[in-house]
Amino acid sequence: MIIETKSLRRVYGSTVALNGVDLCIEAGGIIGLLGPNGAGKTTLVEILEGLRMPSSGEVSVLGLDPARQGRALKERIGAQLQSTTIPIDLTPFEVLRLYASFYERSLPVDRVLQIVNLKAKANKLTRTLSGGQKQRLAIGMALIHEPELLIFDEPTSGLDPAARRQLHEILLDLKGQGRTILLTTHYIEEAEKLCDRVVMIRSGEVVADGSPFELVGRAGGKSTIWIDVEGDMDPAPLLVGGAEDQGRQGNHYKFTTADPAATIVALGEVLHTQGVSLTDLRMRRPTLEDVYLELMGDPEEDEGVPA
Repeated sequence: MIIETKSLRRVYGSTVALNGVDLCIEAGGIIGLLGPNGAGKTTLVEILEGLRMPSSGEVSVLGLDPARQGRALKERIGAQLQSTTIPIDLTPFEVLRLYASFYERSLPVDRVLQIVNLKAKANKLTRTLSGGQKQRLAIGMALIHEPELLIFDEPTSGLDPAARRQLHEILLDLKGQGRTILLTTHYIEEAEKLCDRVVMIRSGEVVADGSPFELVGRAGGKSTIWIDVEGDMDPAPLLVGGAEDQGRQGNHYKFTTADPAATIVALGEVLHTQGVSLTDLRMRRPTLEDVYLELMGDPEEDEGVPA
């Protein structure tokens, strides 16, 4: 295992930040830590990096104890912290050359600039970079010594959609190179798009762990189907097929179902036998967001028909 924790706890006075976290993470792919602010994601990451001591429990990263073997571990991991201080009066080339000097081995600076798409800004002062460019430089700083494990703590937080997309492309490229990335985020769609495995944390505890597809399947969520027809429709065949009548929304009949295929087959029977014409059909399948809201709580629910 590249990362393993057993009964990991971190307590600050009366506040329990981590409460018995058990994790086993193998090498390869992108593993997402997903949860609301204050869930314990950053505390967990900082313990794995050796920046914070656990109150109790066991931690192993690349076979090393971060608390006792931090120096050896830092040669083998690359970390982008939630807040990274970058010398503003140096250029990206100079920043990466400086950080390369901290390690026994390093990649060529030009190669790292290419990976993070900053070659055009190589000789510009860091103070002139945009927020997204600074985040890409921070990722380059984490990459410079070619680590075995990359840990990125909310790298896209506060970025505009275009800058987030650029970072997503870099992360997917790194994954394609066979790297292992531990990514913390509170963006659900980001985790669903990027991660091979998602670990959901709430109040310092792991409440779900698996691939996005597995988590959606385990949740047993139901699809919602909206149907608009010309004529009077008797929904009885849909109900026999397992659909649940949720009433009307404007002109649409609304149903929920655990078996959308059976509902669509039943709808075909309705159209064939009842002489009604289908004018609109919309379906919303369960998503990772539904699982997240089910586990974390839904502050606001939209009951409208999807556009």
